[in-house]
Order: sequence, then C-alpha cells, then structure tokens
Amino acid sequence: MRDQNLRALVRGAYDIQQLRIQTGGRIVANFRSKLGIMPGQKEEELSNADAQRILKNLKEQYIRITDGMAQFPRQINFNGNGLISTMTELALIAQYFDLEKREKQHFRNLERVLKEQPVYTLYLQGIKGIGPAMAGVIISEIDISRARYPSSLWKYAGLDVASDGRGRSRKAEHLVEVEYTDKNGETKTKKGISFNPILKTKLIGVVGSSFLRAGGDYAKIYYDYKNRLECHPQHKDKTKVHRHNMAIRYMVKMFLLDLYLAWRKIEGLPVNKSYHEAKLGHKHAVAV
Repeated sequence: MRDQNLRALVRGAYDIQQLRIQTGGRIVANFRSKLGIMPGQKEEELSNADAQRILKNLKEQYIRITDGMAQFPRQINFNGNGLISTMTELALIAQYFDLEKREKQHFRNLERVLKEQPVYTLYLQGIKGIGPAMAGVIISEIDISRARYPSSLWKYAGLDVASDGRGRSRKAEHLVEVEYTDKNGETKTKKGISFNPILKTKLIGVVGSSFLRAGGDYAKIYYDYKNRLECHPQHKDKTKVHRHNMAIRYMVKMFLLDLYLAWRKIEGLPVNKSYHEAKLGHKHAVAV
C-alpha cells in the first residue's frame, strides 16, 4: 500500500521548493537594473549561474542589514544600502530566504522518515544518483503491490509504448478513457492520460540527468544504448536530442526494472520477469 502521509510530506516539500524558485525568479527580475543587467536583455537569457550570483549577492547584503537584530527591522530603524533600499525589497528578500530555510528543513525531515522505509535503507539509499528527495518521490508515488509485472511499472510511469509504436505522451492519440465522478456524484468517462505525470516528470527530468552526473551502471546503460542508436540505420537520421531522449528513457526503464525486482523481493511479493527476459530470453542484472 502507498503511504499517503509520506506522499503528502514529499509533495509539500516540493511545493515549498517550487514557491521558493518562483520567488527567487521574481527577485532576480526586480533587481536586474540595480545589478547592471542591460534593460534589453531578456529574462530567459539569464543563466542559472547568473541568477544564483544575484541571489548570493542579495543574501550578503541582507545579512549585513539584519546582522545582530533580534527581530525583523521596522521602517523607523531600517537602514538600507545601494542594493536593498526599501522595506518592500527587504521583505521580499526575507521571504525568499525564509522559504529556503523551510525547504531545507522539510527535506531533512523527509530523509529521517525515509529511514523507516525498507526499500530506501536496503536498496535506494545505495543507488548512485538517487538522493533522499527523489527516493521520497519514488516511494510515495508508487504502490509496488499493484505492479504485478515490470511493464506495469513502466506503464504507470508513462514509459510504455502506445498503440502507434511510439513512446507514451500527452498526444491526443495516446489518451485513454478514464473514469471520473462529476459534481453530481455520477461516474462518467473522459479522455485522459494513462500515467502518473509527477512520477514521469521526476524520473525523466531529474533521475535521468542525475544518473549521468553520478556515472556508474546506469550512465553506462545510457551511453551503450545511445551508441547503438547512433550505429543503427533505422535511427541514423534522428537528431542528437531525439537519440539522447530515447537513451534517457531506456536507462530509466532499466532502473525501474531493477527497482521492481528489488522492491517486490523486499516486500515478499511475487516477482515476474519482464517481457524481454521471459519471452525473448534476454538477461538483465540487477544494479546494486
């Protein structure tokens, strides 16, 4: 059974993170001119490193203004500087650093809770590229008891193949009939996605790049598969980005296969082979 309390904790931590990121974006935009950024430069042209330097500079100035104060300064005793010159600016920056502090505390609490989860202590904690935050997403979004086969997990994560032979997406031709309850309490159907969008986004967008940075077994799977794609006549005309995305998707699927095998065993649940092992005779070693 999925732990709903853990899911609430994980999603709450990510909600605070998202709010902190949004607030940081607003601050960076508001202080562009004061930091010498040309008026004509578009916000999207600012790199993440640029934004981080701006926030670091603001943090140093904020600490100087509030240093030694037992409480947040009032207008009467506020002494600004060339960068933070108004109470409104000070309050906005204070909000950002308060969110940053709360975010760190939430993720520390999450790591403590995860130590009560056998799949974390016995498996995920030892996987290079999987930190507590991502482990929390995986454990809280997946009910491993409902994944009878590895393909069940792939489908739930949106990494299965649709009827047109392409990877699952939000395209109209990939939508399925899903049931929902309307405002009158009646059960109806509508076209919708067949997968967990939060899980897919984190697996592809976070885990994929994290594995590549960490190196190790899953990075090797990525590079081996990408090399196969580059050497295969069927894929030679695809763009580099397309082949990269295909290799990321394949690498994450292999991780989910390993996760399925390990997690089901830890929980004492029956373990079934994947299609390519059961039907095609391929062998797959569990990464540890």
